[in-house]
Amino acid sequence: MNTRIATTLLVIGSFTLAQSGSAETMPPSIEDSAQEPIRYIGDRVPDYRYYDGRLPHAVGVHHYQVYRANRAEPFDSDTAGWTYNHQPMLAYWNDTYYVQYLSNVYQEHAPPGKTQIVTSSDGRHWDKPVVVFPEYELPEINADGLHVDAGMTSVMHQRMGFYVAPNGKFLTLGFYGYSPTPRHSPNAGTGLGRVVREINQDGSLGPIYFIRYNRHAGWNETNTSYPLYTDSLDAAFREACEALLADKLITLQWWEEDRGDDGFYSIVPGDVPGSQYFAADITSSGGSGKAFNYYRRPDGAIVGLWKNKYAAISPDDGETWSKISKNRTLKTDGAKVWAQRTDNGEYILVHNQSATERNRYPMTSMTSTDGHTFDDLLSLRNDIPYRRYQGIHKRFGTHYYRGIIDGNGNPPGDATWVTYTVNKEDVWVARIPAGVTGIAEWPIRQDFQDIDDVMALNEWNIYEPSWAPLRIVADPDDPDNRVLEMRDEEPVDYSRIERVLPESQSITATFRVNAQQIPLGYALNIEFQDKHGARPMRIRLDTDWISVDHMDAEVPRPVPMQKQQWHTFELRLDSAQQSYALSINGTTLGESIPFAVDVEALQRLVFRTGPYRGEIQPVVLAEATTDPAGINTEDIPGTETRAAAAVYLIDDISIAPGID
Repeated sequence: MNTRIATTLLVIGSFTLAQSGSAETMPPSIEDSAQEPIRYIGDRVPDYRYYDGRLPHAVGVHHYQVYRANRAEPFDSDTAGWTYNHQPMLAYWNDTYYVQYLSNVYQEHAPPGKTQIVTSSDGRHWDKPVVVFPEYELPEINADGLHVDAGMTSVMHQRMGFYVAPNGKFLTLGFYGYSPTPRHSPNAGTGLGRVVREINQDGSLGPIYFIRYNRHAGWNETNTSYPLYTDSLDAAFREACEALLADKLITLQWWEEDRGDDGFYSIVPGDVPGSQYFAADITSSGGSGKAFNYYRRPDGAIVGLWKNKYAAISPDDGETWSKISKNRTLKTDGAKVWAQRTDNGEYILVHNQSATERNRYPMTSMTSTDGHTFDDLLSLRNDIPYRRYQGIHKRFGTHYYRGIIDGNGNPPGDATWVTYTVNKEDVWVARIPAGVTGIAEWPIRQDFQDIDDVMALNEWNIYEPSWAPLRIVADPDDPDNRVLEMRDEEPVDYSRIERVLPESQSITATFRVNAQQIPLGYALNIEFQDKHGARPMRIRLDTDWISVDHMDAEVPRPVPMQKQQWHTFELRLDSAQQSYALSINGTTLGESIPFAVDVEALQRLVFRTGPYRGEIQPVVLAEATTDPAGINTEDIPGTETRAAAAVYLIDDISIAPGID
């Protein structure tokens, strides 16, 4: 952080703000930045044909699967067959990571629905989900005369999952909505209201209460199944609920589902043209007010963000706001935008910087020092698996990113943790380093000898589905040596490790690989790539053979491979000559093997237990541009059980610049 300068007083209209911080990191005044609270000033533009947008990859990002949707082998009998899982929330409390997410049988807005919580002690290994807000059967008619089909259940929908109260109580919250058909949104103000329960220190759950009814929609104490929180005999719980209700900044997350007109909210986003907060370019609510989150700038002002590019600035912790306006340089697609201040004092924004503003990829970050201008657009996650289960509004992509909002904990270390879903069926978390960058440094050597857990591989990008785990294990030939194990039992996905390199025209590399088990069709793919993802050098270890892809069909031919033996690979890659030299176990396969594609320079090394999946599938591209409902594919059979395990060991990776 830069040296703190003297405090000045900033007055804008009726706003009064104490401004302090560094001259180098101060944002423009509220008056000057309110028309566009966040600006992307970089020149990188994603390529819509690729899941990573052909953007530079961030260094050291880890992705861990929290929950894998499975119709045949559920984690518990109560969630059998529920393959729509979405809208996760994240908190860290009592040395535990908490992820809350919604679950429906097979598609969005279609009852029945429930809310579940998954916990982890390290953010990587996750327990079985627990239902915290179960299915809710609606009455046939409510006090406002709303007729409901007999036996119809609610659909849950909430933009806030957790709250750590000033008195230490830890609350989880949900919203019981009403959605007669998938075309009717459960978050349009017609739902029952918001429910709350306590999560105790031992992980047990307190009773369910309503904390706020949607009284304007006709729901109240007389026609709902849970009592109001004021009926609780636990004074500390009631105190925690009162503190939450009094927090105008935190409860602004509730507006979308609630939409009450009783003055509870400090800002009514975009619905009323006469409102002092209505922006001239907003012709309807159109996303303003949805999925609110916020961060504090260096000058103390709060920047509030909503879906669809909307934002506003508050000088007084959410009591008053500037007019809602659009961040026009954010190319969003209707999914959530997450931004926060990081532990190193900078700012990070995570969302889909969408090339078409329809597709929900790539997953990107951009960073800032002043909370106003953002730059260095990077890809955080670099491909998307096939969607296994069909369903309305199950959009392809990684989306609905949500970090830990202020007050809901700060995990050990300085990384930013974000949760999200993939194809609205699987739940993931990402660990993003503070000061995230796309630039790496020499030297690059990795022998795993002093590593106990892959979470310690801070310079590597890790992608770990729950059925394709990575482990540090003992070398079967030398128990004193530790190596990386890549195990893959996932029928439609794979594990991947990736090392971003300093961009170089030529490099030398060595590494060892031991193929323990290779079921048919589960090859280990090893690639050097350029900064856009082009793959000039490709090696495959497949059943009993080692083969390479190249422009010349004559050399080298596949060579036999012994499983359960170490094989040492030595390479010299030269983009000036568009070729590479390769030797395996000291035997030269070729001195000038043509690159598979031409590249100007080399920038990353990838080990992957499955085939390349970076380019957009035609059906995904068609859906992103013509069919956002997401019903033009069918279920993929054979994804419910684990495949036969492919197991690879990797060790002694060394990469250095060649002679340019």
